[in-house]
Amino acid sequence: MTGFDSTRDAFSQVIVAAILVGVFALLAADRVHRVLIPIGAVALVWLISYFSPFRLISFEAAQQAIDLNVILLLFAMMALVGVLKTTNVFPWAVDRLLERSRGNPSRAARLIIWFTGILSAILDNVTTVIFTYPMASEMARRLKINGSAFFLPMVMAANIGGTATLIGDPPNVLIGADPRTGLSFMAFIYNLTVPCTFMMFVLVWYSRRFYPADIGRSADADHAGAARPVGAVLQNVPLLRATCWITALIFAGFMTHTLTHMPVAVPAVIGIAAILLAQDYYYLKEHRPTAEERQHGVLAILEKDIEWPTLAFFLFLFVLVGAAVATGLIESLAHGLGWIIDGVSGGLDLSPRETLLVAALIILWVSGFLSAVIDNIPYTAVTIPLVASLLGHLEAGTDGQVLWWALALGACLGGNGTLIGASANVTVTGLAEKDGKRISFNEFTAFGSRVAGLTLVMSSAYLALWLYVGSTVVNLAGAAVLAVLFAATQLRRAS
Repeated sequence: MTGFDSTRDAFSQVIVAAILVGVFALLAADRVHRVLIPIGAVALVWLISYFSPFRLISFEAAQQAIDLNVILLLFAMMALVGVLKTTNVFPWAVDRLLERSRGNPSRAARLIIWFTGILSAILDNVTTVIFTYPMASEMARRLKINGSAFFLPMVMAANIGGTATLIGDPPNVLIGADPRTGLSFMAFIYNLTVPCTFMMFVLVWYSRRFYPADIGRSADADHAGAARPVGAVLQNVPLLRATCWITALIFAGFMTHTLTHMPVAVPAVIGIAAILLAQDYYYLKEHRPTAEERQHGVLAILEKDIEWPTLAFFLFLFVLVGAAVATGLIESLAHGLGWIIDGVSGGLDLSPRETLLVAALIILWVSGFLSAVIDNIPYTAVTIPLVASLLGHLEAGTDGQVLWWALALGACLGGNGTLIGASANVTVTGLAEKDGKRISFNEFTAFGSRVAGLTLVMSSAYLALWLYVGSTVVNLAGAAVLAVLFAATQLRRAS
């Protein structure tokens, strides 16, 4: 069976756009469980596709739209965290972090934010939040504060940190892997690390202002009771040691993506298979198999630690985005972007450099907005050829590289705007709901949209300086300012 070809007329695109807007509105209304919304939307898409002249997406095309790389990566990382939980490593690590923060909620939040941001620069942001969530959750519980004050800044830090490198966020992987961009691994670090580090400072500052009672000035006090270790002890140390070694190999697989060309799910699945085998091996060394064997190992992980509703949410959301791609909706949006840039440049009679800056700002803000409401992966995939074509039209030379940085910053940072804007957002809210802490669409957006706006404004300023002052001067001066900021922060804490 080959299915049918999707209709790419304007009305088909309007139908898909209306359904996506409806999904967004229902998530914002918060009256229906968030997993049910994309399921119902996909059911509606298929009703229209199979019982009307408008062929939005076939079942066969939907299978191709599902990003198995993301689904399997999430599955593997959730299983990995489940195995680590059996070793009691997260309560043990929280003991150490709370000792270092002296039970100060504000200091603990800074530790979580910076740790998450740095880790997300070398891993993908979904893997990062799966690792850091259990620690943030335990710290919030012990400090007796609102969990959102840790969870939301943490996921924003993951998305900002992931923007700084080629491997940190999927849009960057797509941009860096395309031969038309001519961008190396080090080019991302050189051009994006400085602005993203400034954004991390702003995130810490804004988080304190947004949650003043939990991690702000009024909460900036040491609490000896909260900092006192609860005596968490590592368990099954041989399994923990084996898991750490295998996890290091998984991370090596992530970081060598540009050499091996393995999708990140491949080393993740290979690694989790080895870890689950190691778990069974160490268990059977000390226990005889019994009828109650499902209480340990892979079955316990599958039943208790895999967040199946989150995986289902992603699966059906991928089908919806697939319909937007198949009907040509996303392609139309991308071409509309090029039409706007041409219209503004011609209407205002701009100079070549001014035209380049206008193009960069339009790409940045349109990408940021669209990434907040639809998945940024297919958007980035169809926008890359548009930007390449636009660069050929503008004949911008080496300065044209600014458009790639505008696309990367917009697509990655815009994902902070709403709950469905980035995979890490959905993952964290799903894990929190499983722990009994429900983060609504509106609660997430109230914080995330402001963070996205702040970081996009900072990105706009950076892109203008990059063009008019020069990338070398801007990045070296920025690095010097950051060094002063870090030194001042350390001196203030020491005093």
